[in-house]
Amino acid sequence: MFRSLESYNFRLFFMGQSVSLIGTWIQRIAMPWLVYDLTHSVFLLGLIGFTGQIPVFLLGPFAGVLTDRWNRRRLLLYTQTLAMAQAIAIAILIYLGIIQVWMIVVLSILLGCISAFDGPARQSFMLEMLTKKDDLSNAIALNSTMVNGARLIGPSVAGILLASTGEGMCFLINGLSYLVVIFSLFRMKIKPRTTKTGRQHFLTQFKEGFTYTFGFIPIKSVILLLALISLMGMPYTVLMPVFAKKILHGDAHTFGFMMAATGLGALAGALYLASRKSVVGLEKLIPMASTLFGVGLITFSFSRYLPLSIFLLIFTGLGMMMQMASSNSIIQTIVDDDKRGRVMSFYTMALMGTAPFGSLLAGSLAQWIGAPNTLLIGGTTCVIGAILFAKNLPKIKKEIHPIYIKQGIMNDPLEMMNQE
Repeated sequence: MFRSLESYNFRLFFMGQSVSLIGTWIQRIAMPWLVYDLTHSVFLLGLIGFTGQIPVFLLGPFAGVLTDRWNRRRLLLYTQTLAMAQAIAIAILIYLGIIQVWMIVVLSILLGCISAFDGPARQSFMLEMLTKKDDLSNAIALNSTMVNGARLIGPSVAGILLASTGEGMCFLINGLSYLVVIFSLFRMKIKPRTTKTGRQHFLTQFKEGFTYTFGFIPIKSVILLLALISLMGMPYTVLMPVFAKKILHGDAHTFGFMMAATGLGALAGALYLASRKSVVGLEKLIPMASTLFGVGLITFSFSRYLPLSIFLLIFTGLGMMMQMASSNSIIQTIVDDDKRGRVMSFYTMALMGTAPFGSLLAGSLAQWIGAPNTLLIGGTTCVIGAILFAKNLPKIKKEIHPIYIKQGIMNDPLEMMNQE
């Protein structure tokens, strides 16, 4: 389960990120609390979320080109340093007592721009950190485990800090947590990567990346399904406070239990994927996990009993994580390395760039037809997307199995026949 940690560089990254991501989740909880405390405006809560995510959609493809051109470790050092500066700047403004909403909007846009470059660089850098390429799917799963472990710890710590010390300490701790991952990046021993695209025109590289991504059936299918689920399914988190308070007649503790249940399911999904020996078979797991996620949302939308709702959210989180991590593993395995940054930028766009539009859509629908019906539509759309993907599976397998055989991941023709 932990075989990818045998790679020195990935072990450093894993330890550094384990600390930094807890800080990230502390800031994610503190940010809306700070905005609402300053303004008491639900609209501004949505605006801050939108401004923090929309740069990923707008800048993602261009960031991918630069990721393929530049040294990825150096790019990560830049993004992590800038993210640290952003968090510390907010902390200083809070402690000086001069923080205003427009400042938060500007700094949220800055963080969104940083994330647009950090996402593709981080995903593309994964392979460079590993001694054995066969450990890639395990590394991706362990990375997901780390993210969801931080997702369980960070909000709890944030709650304690908000109650005892205020918002400023949350942002300060997040800023300081970046020092650990920056240190780990400096300590890595990475072989220089040769690039073939440095002299090509920027727009030529962009067009090449777009054509490759959406002209290769397996990558196109995986990214389109991920984009659909991110648009229609993932915004369920925006509606969780409504379910906690109005549908299930609970309070902040109810909301906390519900989010923890989703995180627990996601953590279980990541651990399961880490225990798998190979990427082979994940193409079949993607529509199954997408269906589990969609059915989880549908059944949750009908529940009015808290224990049942929490139980269903565990499976919803399980399906969500297995779908995302499996998609990442397959793409990272089959993509040409010289186009990795550009392809992973489209992956990041599908995963994070559609989120602001999904949140706006979910909020509008919930106002019009109610939160339960909104989740019902979102879950049904996810299931339909999974069915369409499953129908395309024979074509997807036909394209990716020769790549697996060439890479030595599948070296037995009989194994290939069994996977069919």
